[in-house]
Amino acid sequence: MLTIIGCGNLNRCDDAVGVIIAQELQEMFKETNYSNLHIYDCGTAGMEVMFQARGSQKLIIVDACSTDSQPGTVYKVPGEELEELPEASYSLHDFRWDHALAAGRKIFKENFPNDVTVYLIEAENLDLGLEISPSLQPAVKQVIDSIEQEINNFYAQS
Repeated sequence: MLTIIGCGNLNRCDDAVGVIIAQELQEMFKETNYSNLHIYDCGTAGMEVMFQARGSQKLIIVDACSTDSQPGTVYKVPGEELEELPEASYSLHDFRWDHALAAGRKIFKENFPNDVTVYLIEAENLDLGLEISPSLQPAVKQVIDSIEQEINNFYAQS
């Protein structure tokens, strides 16, 4: 099973980029006959990321980042480089997708994907709003094209 998860907040301009990419991929692949392809919009729910990833062979996560780099810069990072166990907290709002990777691996063991790729797109604007910045449009296309190729490669090997 191949799982793709878009993360972010649709009400925070560029933070929505992961969700928008997931929604576009859902539309692109809704008519295909790829069995076991799951594409989710998990918003900001880290716990949902952990449960949706369970049982997958390969996991792809897409989200925005803010590192003071050029807006629209795309980073493709192995998941193990970013996974981090959460600090003790009483709120699930503090449980992010990077926590989900570490916790999922610990809880679900061999039933959690080892092959994890994270696409991060540098945000320009994280203020309240409903539109992503024009500077991110080329990155959106680049990431969609790259993930489309990963999907096709995954099923060509199956």
